Amino acid sequence: MSHVVEISTIDQLVGHRLAWRKLWGETPGASFFQSYEWFETYWRHFGHNHNQVLRVLAVYSDEEIIGLLPLVIRTEPTRVGPVRVLTYPLHDWGSFYGPIGKNPTATLLAGLRYVRESPRDWDILDLRWVDTLGVDRTRTPTAMRHVGFPPHEQVWVQSAIIKIDTSWDSYWASRTSKFRNNVRRAEKRLSALGKIAFLRYRPQGGYDDSDPRWDLYEMCHDLSLRGWQSGRQDGKTLAHPEVAGFLRDVHDHASCLGCAEINLLTLDGTPVAFAYNYVHEGRVFGLRTAYDPSWASASPGTYLRYCMIRDSFERGDTEFNLGPGCLESTKGWANYLAPSYRYTYFPGSLRAQLLHLKRIWDKHFGSESSSGKARTA
Repeated sequence: MSHVVEISTIDQLVGHRLAWRKLWGETPGASFFQSYEWFETYWRHFGHNHNQVLRVLAVYSDEEIIGLLPLVIRTEPTRVGPVRVLTYPLHDWGSFYGPIGKNPTATLLAGLRYVRESPRDWDILDLRWVDTLGVDRTRTPTAMRHVGFPPHEQVWVQSAIIKIDTSWDSYWASRTSKFRNNVRRAEKRLSALGKIAFLRYRPQGGYDDSDPRWDLYEMCHDLSLRGWQSGRQDGKTLAHPEVAGFLRDVHDHASCLGCAEINLLTLDGTPVAFAYNYVHEGRVFGLRTAYDPSWASASPGTYLRYCMIRDSFERGDTEFNLGPGCLESTKGWANYLAPSYRYTYFPGSLRAQLLHLKRIWDKHFGSESSSGKARTA
């Protein structure tokens, strides 16, 4: 018989780290964002800075843990005032999220049933970043309906993805001639300025190959400071003060797990562009990228992306996720635009119902967009 244990403090979470690591290794289509290391580091950096409450649900069958449902309650601003949202902890870092373990359906059902039967300390349940068309296979909306949480479905964000299921030549031939010519021109302009070198560092993890290569990371950090995005205030750059410490700590963990990847493009030994990615089981996720604006006329960022993608085909990766949002700059590379969905349950409170009415209004009168930019509650 199944039962649920709620983890509400970081100290309790630490006590479950070995179980989390084992379950993560068994999770179908798992990403680095679902690892214990990513979540624990995220919570230590941001858990108390964003009006959040920890609610990780450990699901047991008899005495054996069979799954984890990592949830947080985050207070978000809306037009009807602050709203307490029970959701996944991804916080717009990645594309997809879900239960941890090889029994996602049982984990969802037991976890959501526990939420249903517990005193409600949240205003809406909003499960975001659901890969409905992929590994989720509609289990999330089905489980929500089964436990009495009828969901409102909405596209949350779209990601440009390259499915690596053919040869490089076939993929490259499938790009438009204009697109291919732009890349060739970038290579020609860069070659005229110096000797091009592409470096891709991907440690395998474990005791023998987990060097974080801080020298390469610092090159990425310095490029991020000089990059065209350096003035952004939304924390999207590698060197932004609000996230730089977090990303540095996570890089150490990712290197130990074999999930970190650094890509650098140099001209005569001088770094001109970087891309920092996470990788797990052949699936690459593009996290941050930047180039030195003094070389902008030669399009170093474009040529670096070309080098990365071609190398992924050659080394046998299975997928390259260029990240959610910013589709205008990434969709030319993609052969698949992958939507992630949100499934929202609105209880009977006045505030929740006002939000529900607004969501319905947006859907029918055009404000609800599937263009790829995530929204709040």
